[in-house]
Amino acid sequence: SIAILLYLARKFKTPDHWYPSDLQKRARVDEYLSWQHVSIRGKGSKLFLTKVFLPLLTGQPVPPEKLEGVAEKLNVVLKQFEEKFLQDKPFIAGSEVSLADLVALVELMQPVGAGYDLFQQRPKLAEWRGRVEEAVGKQLFREAHEGVLNIQNL
Repeated sequence: SIAILLYLARKFKTPDHWYPSDLQKRARVDEYLSWQHVSIRGKGSKLFLTKVFLPLLTGQPVPPEKLEGVAEKLNVVLKQFEEKFLQDKPFIAGSEVSLADLVALVELMQPVGAGYDLFQQRPKLAEWRGRVEEAVGKQLFREAHEGVLNIQNL
C-alpha cells in the first residue's frame, strides 16, 4: 500500500504537502513510512487480530493477560510515535498533513475498531487525529473507516 500511495502521488502530481518536494520534509515522511511497518502497523494489527479475529477463529475469548501484553506493546510504540514523530508539530512532516499522517491514522483506527480507544488517554494523539480528520474531511474519514469501526458487529 505504501508503494501504491507513493506511485499515485508522483503520477498524479498531488499537492506538494502529501509527499513534499522539500527534501527534509520528504525524508521525514519516508522515515515514518519505513518505521511504521514494524511498529504501529505491527503492534496495532496484532491487537486488532488478537481482540477481534482470534475469538472468531477459535470460538474462545482471549485471555485478558494476553490482550494486556499486546496492548502494552502498542502503548510503547504510541509513546515513540508521539515523541519522535509528532513532537510539538501539528503533523508528522511539519505544518501540513502528508501521506505519513494518513498511513499512521489508518493503522491506529484498527485498534479503535477493536474497541481499544488509544486516543482516550493521549491528548496529543487525539488532537493530531482531529487535525488529520479535518484535513481530509470528516465525512470522507468516516466513510473510509466505517468497515473497521463496525467490525465488532460481525
